[in-house]
Amino acid sequence: MAEATARFALPFLIPGQAQKELFHNEALAVLDSVLEAAVEEAPRASPPASPVEGQCWIVAAAATGAWSGRDFCLVAWTSGGWRFVVPPAGMSVWNKADGLTLRYDGAGWNGGQLSGSSLRVGGVQVVGERQAAIASPSGGTIIDAEARAAVSAVIAALMSHGLID
Repeated sequence: MAEATARFALPFLIPGQAQKELFHNEALAVLDSVLEAAVEEAPRASPPASPVEGQCWIVAAAATGAWSGRDFCLVAWTSGGWRFVVPPAGMSVWNKADGLTLRYDGAGWNGGQLSGSSLRVGGVQVVGERQAAIASPSGGTIIDAEARAAVSAVIAALMSHGLID
Protein backbone atom coordinates (compact mmCIF):
# COMPACT_ATOMS: atom_id res chain seq x y z
CA MET A 1 0.00 0.00 0.00
CA ALA A 2 1.28 3.46 -0.84
CA GLU A 3 2.14 5.75 2.07
CA ALA A 4 1.21 9.00 0.31
CA THR A 5 -0.86 10.38 -2.55
CA ALA A 6 0.72 10.35 -6.00
CA ARG A 7 0.49 14.05 -6.91
CA PHE A 8 1.22 16.00 -3.72
CA ALA A 9 2.59 13.29 -1.38
CA LEU A 10 -0.18 13.79 1.19
CA PRO A 11 0.32 11.10 3.85
CA PHE A 12 -2.24 8.32 4.05
CA LEU A 13 -3.52 6.97 7.33
CA ILE A 14 -2.50 3.34 7.80
CA PRO A 15 -4.61 0.80 9.74
CA GLY A 16 -3.30 0.40 13.28
CA GLN A 17 -1.17 3.52 12.99
CA ALA A 18 -0.42 5.40 16.22
CA GLN A 19 -0.98 9.16 16.38
CA LYS A 20 -3.08 9.29 13.22
CA GLU A 21 -3.92 12.91 13.93
CA LEU A 22 -0.29 13.90 13.21
CA PHE A 23 -0.44 12.40 9.71
CA HIS A 24 -3.91 13.78 9.07
CA ASN A 25 -2.88 17.26 10.20
CA GLU A 26 0.27 17.11 8.05
CA ALA A 27 -1.87 16.25 5.03
CA LEU A 28 -4.21 19.16 5.82
CA ALA A 29 -1.26 21.59 6.13
CA VAL A 30 0.06 20.59 2.71
CA LEU A 31 -3.42 20.58 1.17
CA ASP A 32 -4.03 24.09 2.53
CA SER A 33 -0.89 25.25 0.69
CA VAL A 34 -1.71 23.78 -2.71
CA LEU A 35 -5.48 24.18 -2.92
CA GLU A 36 -6.08 27.38 -4.94
CA ALA A 37 -2.41 28.21 -4.32
CA ALA A 38 -1.30 31.82 -4.10
CA VAL A 39 2.31 32.93 -3.60
CA GLU A 40 3.56 36.20 -2.17
CA GLU A 41 5.90 37.05 -5.06
CA ALA A 42 7.92 35.68 -7.97
CA PRO A 43 10.28 32.77 -7.23
CA ARG A 44 12.96 33.63 -4.68
CA ALA A 45 16.15 31.84 -3.66
CA SER A 46 16.14 32.46 0.10
CA PRO A 47 13.50 32.26 2.80
CA PRO A 48 11.93 35.53 3.98
CA ALA A 49 13.09 36.86 7.34
CA SER A 50 9.65 37.01 8.99
CA PRO A 51 7.15 34.71 7.29
CA VAL A 52 3.53 34.70 8.43
CA GLU A 53 1.67 31.42 8.89
CA GLY A 54 -0.16 30.54 5.66
CA GLN A 55 2.12 32.50 3.32
CA CYS A 56 3.56 30.62 0.34
CA TRP A 57 6.46 31.13 -2.05
CA ILE A 58 8.11 29.37 -4.96
CA VAL A 59 11.69 28.31 -4.40
CA ALA A 60 13.96 29.66 -7.16
CA ALA A 61 16.90 27.78 -8.68
CA ALA A 62 20.06 27.62 -6.55
CA ALA A 63 18.14 28.20 -3.33
CA THR A 64 19.95 28.88 -0.07
CA GLY A 65 19.40 28.41 3.65
CA ALA A 66 16.42 26.32 4.75
CA TRP A 67 15.35 26.12 1.10
CA SER A 68 18.61 24.66 -0.21
CA GLY A 69 18.04 21.67 -2.50
CA ARG A 70 14.32 22.44 -2.91
CA ASP A 71 14.51 24.28 -6.26
CA PHE A 72 11.10 24.96 -7.91
CA CYS A 73 9.09 23.62 -4.94
CA LEU A 74 6.06 25.40 -3.59
CA VAL A 75 6.84 26.21 0.05
CA ALA A 76 4.50 27.32 2.82
CA TRP A 77 5.19 28.61 6.30
CA THR A 78 3.09 26.74 8.89
CA SER A 79 3.01 26.51 12.68
CA GLY A 80 5.30 23.50 12.29
CA GLY A 81 7.83 25.26 10.03
CA TRP A 82 8.40 25.04 6.29
CA ARG A 83 6.28 22.63 4.23
CA PHE A 84 7.59 21.84 0.75
CA VAL A 85 5.52 20.50 -2.13
CA VAL A 86 7.03 19.26 -5.37
CA PRO A 87 4.72 20.67 -8.05
CA PRO A 88 3.37 18.40 -10.77
CA ALA A 89 3.70 19.68 -14.35
CA GLY A 90 0.72 21.89 -15.13
CA MET A 91 0.29 23.27 -11.60
CA SER A 92 -0.70 26.94 -11.51
CA VAL A 93 -0.43 29.47 -8.69
CA TRP A 94 -1.53 33.08 -8.33
CA ASN A 95 1.29 35.60 -7.82
CA LYS A 96 -0.11 38.18 -5.39
CA ALA A 97 2.67 40.71 -6.08
CA ASP A 98 1.99 41.20 -9.80
CA GLY A 99 -1.48 39.71 -10.25
CA LEU A 100 -0.32 37.10 -12.75
CA THR A 101 -0.60 33.34 -12.87
CA LEU A 102 2.58 31.28 -12.67
CA ARG A 103 2.55 27.81 -14.24
CA TYR A 104 4.98 24.96 -13.65
CA ASP A 105 5.90 23.15 -16.89
CA GLY A 106 7.96 20.36 -15.33
CA ALA A 107 11.25 22.25 -15.69
CA GLY A 108 10.50 25.66 -14.18
CA TRP A 109 7.89 28.31 -13.47
CA ASN A 110 6.63 30.68 -16.20
CA GLY A 111 4.63 33.79 -15.47
CA GLY A 112 2.11 35.86 -17.33
CA GLN A 113 1.73 33.49 -20.26
CA LEU A 114 -1.51 32.04 -21.55
CA SER A 115 -1.74 29.00 -23.76
CA GLY A 116 -4.65 28.02 -25.92
CA SER A 117 -5.91 27.54 -29.43
CA SER A 118 -8.30 30.50 -29.51
CA LEU A 119 -9.48 33.54 -27.59
CA ARG A 120 -13.21 33.99 -27.19
CA VAL A 121 -15.06 37.04 -25.92
CA GLY A 122 -18.78 36.67 -25.32
CA GLY A 123 -18.67 33.28 -27.04
CA VAL A 124 -17.24 34.78 -30.23
CA GLN A 125 -13.75 33.81 -31.35
CA VAL A 126 -11.68 36.99 -31.70
CA VAL A 127 -8.22 35.42 -32.10
CA GLY A 128 -7.45 31.97 -33.46
CA GLU A 129 -4.32 30.04 -34.27
CA ARG A 130 -1.49 32.03 -35.78
CA GLN A 131 -1.62 32.02 -39.57
CA ALA A 132 1.07 32.42 -42.21
CA ALA A 133 2.64 35.84 -42.71
CA ILE A 134 0.86 38.42 -44.84
CA ALA A 135 3.04 39.60 -47.69
CA SER A 136 3.83 43.30 -47.79
CA PRO A 137 2.20 45.16 -50.69
CA SER A 138 4.31 45.63 -53.83
CA GLY A 139 3.85 46.49 -57.50
CA GLY A 140 0.87 48.38 -58.89
CA THR A 141 0.53 51.99 -59.87
CA ILE A 142 1.50 55.21 -58.15
CA ILE A 143 -2.16 56.02 -57.38
CA ASP A 144 -2.36 53.42 -54.64
CA ALA A 145 0.69 54.68 -52.66
CA GLU A 146 -1.48 55.83 -49.73
CA ALA A 147 -3.38 52.53 -49.63
CA ARG A 148 -0.08 50.63 -49.64
CA ALA A 149 1.19 52.78 -46.77
CA ALA A 150 -2.00 52.11 -44.78
CA VAL A 151 -1.84 48.35 -45.40
CA SER A 152 1.84 48.34 -44.44
CA ALA A 153 1.00 50.17 -41.20
CA VAL A 154 -1.70 47.60 -40.37
CA ILE A 155 0.71 44.73 -41.05
CA ALA A 156 3.39 46.37 -38.89
CA ALA A 157 0.91 46.82 -36.03
CA LEU A 158 -0.24 43.19 -36.23
CA MET A 159 3.38 42.04 -36.24
CA SER A 160 4.29 44.23 -33.26
CA HIS A 161 1.45 42.62 -31.28
CA GLY A 162 2.67 39.13 -32.23
CA LEU A 163 -0.52 38.28 -34.09
CA ILE A 164 1.29 37.60 -37.39
CA ASP A 165 4.88 36.90 -38.46
